[in-house]
Amino acid sequence: MAFILAIILFSIGLYAVIVKRNIVKIIIGIAVMGYAVNLLMIMIGYRADGTIPLASYGAGMVTVDPLMQAVVLTTIVIGLSMTVFLVALALRLYATYNTIDVAEIRELNG
Repeated sequence: MAFILAIILFSIGLYAVIVKRNIVKIIIGIAVMGYAVNLLMIMIGYRADGTIPLASYGAGMVTVDPLMQAVVLTTIVIGLSMTVFLVALALRLYATYNTIDVAEIRELNG
């Protein structure tokens, strides 16, 4: 069920990126797609009745996958920096063209 939630979140973000003309909505769509991928990676690393890797001393104990947690933490930092860059780019586009509509910016020749 949780995998379906990640797919739905990714689809919502993809819809916003493809269909919307507002730059802010496109940035939000990209962020939602990143959160969906993070959710999917955390669910892949989850093990039912798993313990933390440092607490498992016996052989055959089920642990959660710490690699996915580390990758998600890295992805969160990269996603945040990418979002900040896209917001700065959107502010610069607004200052230059006085619009945040992608279709209007494409029509301008200057």
